[in-house]
Amino acid sequence: MIPLSNYLVVGAVLFGLSMAGIVLNRKNIIVLLMCVELMLLAVNTNFIAFSHYLGDTAGQVFVFFILTVAAAEAAIGLAILVVLFRNRRTINVEDLDELKG
Repeated sequence: MIPLSNYLVVGAVLFGLSMAGIVLNRKNIIVLLMCVELMLLAVNTNFIAFSHYLGDTAGQVFVFFILTVAAAEAAIGLAILVVLFRNRRTINVEDLDELKG
């Protein structure tokens, strides 16, 4: 059986990679959305690991809710991205810093 610490290390590494992706990449919206998705998957890994370790199914139920929110966030984020690209012809974050009504 794989110990709990291995799952927590994998979750921490995934979370760290996603945080580094968000901090280091401030130009591409697609990469930012992928980093947010990776962050949610890291949290899901920890929920599943603790759920299995404690023998409780509450963590697995939370994972289903998080996956639902992640899917909605990806769909809405990509729809907004398509509209922005059609209007501005770029997905560069620095070019999208101006809000107009």
